[in-house]
Amino acid sequence: MKERDYFVHESAYVDEGAKIGKGTKIWHFSHVMAGAEIGENCTLGQNVFVARGVKIGNNVKIQNNVSIYEGVILEDYVFCGPSMVFTNVKTPRSAYPRNTSEDYVKTLVKKGASIGANATVVCGVTIGEWAFVAAGAVVTKDVPPYALVAGVPARQIGWACECGLPLKFAGNVARCSECGKEYKREGETRICRIA
Repeated sequence: MKERDYFVHESAYVDEGAKIGKGTKIWHFSHVMAGAEIGENCTLGQNVFVARGVKIGNNVKIQNNVSIYEGVILEDYVFCGPSMVFTNVKTPRSAYPRNTSEDYVKTLVKKGASIGANATVVCGVTIGEWAFVAAGAVVTKDVPPYALVAGVPARQIGWACECGLPLKFAGNVARCSECGKEYKREGETRICRIA
């Protein structure tokens, strides 16, 4: 029997057929279903659920009490804060079950995005690269790359650096006060990193 190169706490369940990358840690009371794919060097906190068909990239951090449902894709370096919520059905009804793979609406969280504690992400959206969703926000539409969104429903309130700090623009250029990365504004709805 091959020795595994990832850690699973004795109280967690990883179903046969799940793919787990090297260096990943799965902590107390978590459950990873068969058919889920988790990359390398990820951390799944206490009481995390990962459904079949979910794809999680490398270096992803999922805090306590988060469920990643079928239809959700997390790219590399995504952060999911404690007790944040994903959905995967637009019109759920107990009397009219919608619980097949065909019913689930895709949600994509792109590289480096962060989702704060207790935020809700309604299915069918894309959260752009390095975007930052504030704690408690309810995301109902796509979030542009580097956007900082907050509120219910979530609205863009600014821009965030790759390191996570809010950016302050002087004209069309911003330089992060902590890491020194520079960004250029391209219209009202888009920025790009220039250095």
